[in-house]
Amino acid sequence: MSKAKTAGPEVRIKSDAELRSELGAEGYHIVREKGTERAFTGKYWDEKAPGLYRCSVCSNPLFSSATKYDSGSGWPSYYEPVAQENVITETDKTHGMVRTEVLCSFCEAHLGHVFPDGPEPTGLRYCINSASLQLEKE
Repeated sequence: MSKAKTAGPEVRIKSDAELRSELGAEGYHIVREKGTERAFTGKYWDEKAPGLYRCSVCSNPLFSSATKYDSGSGWPSYYEPVAQENVITETDKTHGMVRTEVLCSFCEAHLGHVFPDGPEPTGLRYCINSASLQLEKE
C-alpha cells in the first residue's frame, strides 16, 4: 500500500454532511463507505467527450479521457492515471475476493479497483465508479 498525500488541489475537505448533500446517498456510499455502483448505470461508463476526470470529493486530477477505453465491464475504465502519485492502492479482501482498491491520494475517496487485464501500454484496467469522478470537459 502506498500512502503519500500529493500536493493536491487547494480545497477544503468537506464534511460528511456536505458530501451526503452534494453526492447523494449512493455517491456518498461509494466514496466514503467503499460501495460500487451497478454496471452500466454510472454517468461516465459510456462517456466519449475529451477532458480530465477529477475526484468528485476534492477535485484532484485522476484520469485523462486519452487513457479511457471500453472494457466492456460497464464502468469507466482507464489504463493509467494522469500521475501515479494522484492515486493510492490498498488490498481489498471483501466479498470473498482479493482485489486492489484504488483511492484518491489527496482525500482517500474510494474510486474503484485496478486489475491486470487492461490494454497496452500498461496492461492495467482502472475500473472506476462514475460517482467518484467529475469530468472537466476540454
